[in-house]
Amino acid sequence: MTELDAEDTKLVVLARGAMGRTGGTSGAAVRDTDGRTYAAGPVDLPSLQLTALQAAVAAAISSGAEGFEAAVVVEGSFRDAGVSAVREVSAGAKLVFADRSGNVFDAVRSEAAR
Repeated sequence: MTELDAEDTKLVVLARGAMGRTGGTSGAAVRDTDGRTYAAGPVDLPSLQLTALQAAVAAAISSGAEGFEAAVVVEGSFRDAGVSAVREVSAGAKLVFADRSGNVFDAVRSEAAR
């Protein structure tokens, strides 16, 4: 298991909360470069499908975020389509992946570190 600092642990809690509130299969949270956090669950409508991470990134960008320090995905993987969105905005953002219980199973700082 990977140890996280308090700010990244907060993102895990927010992502798990979003998953619980939405009843979704995953949850995600991002922290922008100003320290603001955004959490979301997946969107699965006939007219719009987003992973939880894509939804969290969209919420942040639409609120004026200019970059990301970190992103957490609960019950997701590095293949999540939202990873590309995070990397497009901030190539060096930390990406954390956790299971439903909040246990971290992977954390990477940059695409090159993967």
